[in-house]
Amino acid sequence: MKIIKICVLSLCLGSCSLQKKIAKVATRDLIKDSSLAAAHVGICIYEPSANKYWYNYQADKYFVPASNTKLFTLYAGMKFLSDSIDGIRYQETKDAIYLQPTGDPTFLHPDFLNQPIVKWLQQTSKKVYITDSNWQEKPLGYGWAWDDYSSYYMTERSPFPVYGNVIKWTQMRQQDASSAEDNIVYSEPEVDWKVKFNPERTSAFNVIRRRDENVFEISQGKEIMKVVDVPFFTNGVASALELLKDTLQKEITVAEKLPSGNWQVKKSQPTDSMFREMIHSSDNFMAEQTLLMVANKQLGVMNDGRIIDTLLKSAYKDLPQNPTWVDGSGLSRYNLFTPQDFVWLLSKMKNEFPWQRISTIFPTGNTGTLKGYYKTLTNNLYAKTGTLTGQIALSGYFTTRHNKQLVFSILVNNHHAANVDVRKAIEKFLLEVYEKY
Repeated sequence: MKIIKICVLSLCLGSCSLQKKIAKVATRDLIKDSSLAAAHVGICIYEPSANKYWYNYQADKYFVPASNTKLFTLYAGMKFLSDSIDGIRYQETKDAIYLQPTGDPTFLHPDFLNQPIVKWLQQTSKKVYITDSNWQEKPLGYGWAWDDYSSYYMTERSPFPVYGNVIKWTQMRQQDASSAEDNIVYSEPEVDWKVKFNPERTSAFNVIRRRDENVFEISQGKEIMKVVDVPFFTNGVASALELLKDTLQKEITVAEKLPSGNWQVKKSQPTDSMFREMIHSSDNFMAEQTLLMVANKQLGVMNDGRIIDTLLKSAYKDLPQNPTWVDGSGLSRYNLFTPQDFVWLLSKMKNEFPWQRISTIFPTGNTGTLKGYYKTLTNNLYAKTGTLTGQIALSGYFTTRHNKQLVFSILVNNHHAANVDVRKAIEKFLLEVYEKY
């Protein structure tokens, strides 16, 4: 009995000693770093194999997690979407094909060259109809910054995305041209929408779309070549159908009445190829559409609020703290999670899915959104970044030099420093944990 008590006491002392050592490093390198002195910081480090927290600092407090919110979307997608994306649901009659969109963001997306559904629609001689009766959302999410609608990172959500719901505008100087007067401006895809040119030349090429219509105002710049991605106004499925006329060489019509048969499914891309793009580049559009696809799969409708409520009562019911969760991407500042919530989720993910799958989806050191950081930790750190003005987040998996496998989450809110300084402070802290423990 005395031996057991001594062992337990030794373990407790060892655990306390470890926490004190890491606390010293965290205070020096992170919490009291000059870039974070006035900020709110939360840190959670956990060792799953020992079921032991190495360190908690305000880890049960709520923070705006920015794009770390995508981790909750990712888990839902990995759990409820199949290996291949349900690209479109359809019914086929003797003379017609009826489509019901699933929210698939890869349809005609330039990063996905293989387009089986496009080929199928191009080959049919039947009339094609579409319904968006399963769409129950708005183009922009709850709590998004209203005046960012023309920025690439705030692409509109829609039931039937095409081309990533973005128009790619390119300004190019003609060969052998001597001045900016000889610029060529073109779009991909080509559009018949209104385009207005600013008569005055500016230093930088820029394209702005009007708030609720596809009117694009172009200011030509001095660059030899520049590309600007601008979200288009989706208007339900209307804008998508306009853009598809040339691509499919046929017209898709909104259905007034649907046949009574069962819906079948056409697959598009491997699901993990979408997840990898979503996490590696922190693609807000992919994340939003992923959550909508999960809703469509589980509930039969695309509705953020309903699927979030369902997930919090089922898959996420055992979270350490009950979050405020409102969108799929983390664009909204209404999202509130704790560092312990992310550690719980990442541990759950690792228990349920093969590591090979997780490590393919997550960026490691010096890749994806971690480019330029953690160069010495390639294959030792896999993590998701998060960034909003004044908010920085990093959560993921971490193996130390002594082969301790950890799950961690670091959330920083309300800082006034340059983002790069905050990221470097977090990197310095994690590198020291890597070396010493």
